[in-house]
Amino acid sequence: MRASGVDYDIRKAIPYTGYENYEFDVPIAKEGDVFARYEVRVQEMRESLKIIQQGLDRLEEGPVIADDGKYIPPKRSKIGTSMEALIHHFKYWTEGISIPKGSVYSVVESPRGELGVYLESDGGTKPYRIHWRTPSFSNLQILSWISDDHYVADLVAIIGSIDIVLGDTDR
Repeated sequence: MRASGVDYDIRKAIPYTGYENYEFDVPIAKEGDVFARYEVRVQEMRESLKIIQQGLDRLEEGPVIADDGKYIPPKRSKIGTSMEALIHHFKYWTEGISIPKGSVYSVVESPRGELGVYLESDGGTKPYRIHWRTPSFSNLQILSWISDDHYVADLVAIIGSIDIVLGDTDR
């Protein structure tokens, strides 16, 4: 969509996990052809590097994992010396974390487009229902329209430029 002039990025429209704290541009092209999709993809990679550099600059010295024993396994050094750590480690890996009862749908910006997940929980440690909405199926829907009046040989570049994963399309 961005290669056809649509200025939309989930990280800007519905910021999540701190994206609102980073400076980056949303690459746009107006032509809507294979080369425009290529140019947008290359510029997206450059913008990703800007985000990574900002993240590295903000990273403080010290541990980067939470220190909450309810949600992370104990350190290996404690497992051999602490019975409580061993029990927690065993329970953590065999039972898992209890997920609150209810359902949620959330989306993130992936390199191919909007990636969504629907998760439903009955209050146990495993999801009751989960469904992934990958962008490949949606991206494939446009193929007949954008390949109209083109040669069969052009399909290789066109399919490559919409960047589908065929395993995602048969869900």
